[in-house]
Amino acid sequence: MNQQRAEHGDKALPGLKRSPCGGRCQPAWMQGMIFPMDAFFAFSYVLPSLCALGAQDFTARVIPMRSKEIIVDPQLIIVAGREKSLLRRHPWIFSGAVATVKGRPVSGQTVDVLGQNGQWLARASFSPKSQIMGRVWTFDAEEVIDEEFFLRRILQSAGRRKDFESSSNALRLIHSESDGLPGLILDRYDGVLVFQLLTAGAEFWREAIVGTLRSLFPEDAILERSDVDVRAKEGLAARTLVVHGQIPEQVAIHENGVKYLVGVQGGHKTGFYLDQRDSRLAVSRAAMGREVLNCFSYTGGFGLAALGGGAAHVTQLDASAPALALAERNRDLNGFAAGSMATVCGDAFQLLRTWHKEGRTFDLIVLDPPKFVDSKASLNRACRGYKDINLCALRLLNPGGRLFTFSCSGLMEDGLFQKIVSDAALDAGRTGRIIHRLTQAGDHPVSLAFPEGAYLKGLEVLVD
Repeated sequence: MNQQRAEHGDKALPGLKRSPCGGRCQPAWMQGMIFPMDAFFAFSYVLPSLCALGAQDFTARVIPMRSKEIIVDPQLIIVAGREKSLLRRHPWIFSGAVATVKGRPVSGQTVDVLGQNGQWLARASFSPKSQIMGRVWTFDAEEVIDEEFFLRRILQSAGRRKDFESSSNALRLIHSESDGLPGLILDRYDGVLVFQLLTAGAEFWREAIVGTLRSLFPEDAILERSDVDVRAKEGLAARTLVVHGQIPEQVAIHENGVKYLVGVQGGHKTGFYLDQRDSRLAVSRAAMGREVLNCFSYTGGFGLAALGGGAAHVTQLDASAPALALAERNRDLNGFAAGSMATVCGDAFQLLRTWHKEGRTFDLIVLDPPKFVDSKASLNRACRGYKDINLCALRLLNPGGRLFTFSCSGLMEDGLFQKIVSDAALDAGRTGRIIHRLTQAGDHPVSLAFPEGAYLKGLEVLVD
């Protein structure tokens, strides 16, 4: 290189000037660009043509790259000792476990995860605004995260649901981390796909995910329901969008012999609580001849299952009049007699107290309230809420009655939930015995390495 410079009299290129230190400095038109000039000096057949050009011609023939566009093998370096969970294949990497971020990755980009000793640990999505800074795509160093990766994973995940298709035409096909696709939820309602992108990584690969769904389910309509609060923690805005096809106002599904109309465009979650399929079947089996109260009924899932199981009468209680109106349509869809079901719109906490004062009783009560726990800071308040509603319900149960009580709060541990129900029974002066523990349906699996995936817990309690 020095010889080449000598042959050209060590002349500066047009537009360059010597710096006080004797080196070459970038002119104004090159400021902020990554430009390895020594590479040009190294080749004799390049330098003469460059010297013959002015700065204006030079910029027209060379495509510059600005430094913020350069992405060089982005990596997360883990704090020493904090790699143990990754070695156990837990898919979350909290920000406190990250010692260094290398390569300036953008939100959602795939990064390699390395230990302090340089050991490769995983390949993850990067989320700089979340406390969970990385979510693992793969623990296989040979697996590349690209369109083929999502095609392969989605196909595998859907294939694992074959055993559940006989009980319903509405299933969860992808359950986020437990199916190796963090941040991606996919439910299928009889030819209508509804998906949610909950994390920066899932959002980053949105185009590949949508393309895969179009390829694997060419006849299905596709709706995006990325309208959940958790996206804000990832720095993402809410979004609801029809991606493909025509989305009906309601989709008709069937489950264990009962029919339901589901409003996928504006209903809770993706339109229906698919995770309660097994628990609805349990209520159906216990409902024969009983007077049933379904609290927080939404569109009537548990109550309709009870009617399907031969309940004498069902009261559907919810704070949403539109949800109760759909519950009535579901009653008619199944051919249940109009007098077999009543709908009551109001606050469950207040109404259960009022009915207790009036001496009203039931043989079977279902409590499936919304999530009371959003964070650890709200856990104590949530415990009080769960105890209060269970206390109110236990006071309304006839001797020998059944209480089906649930918590969908992931931060509510099983043991704590049982203690809350036990304390409520004590205050109500009732004795209860757990005869079944209930959890989310099998199409909402829980990875052995990811216990956080077990969010839904329920108890069937026989009350004396």
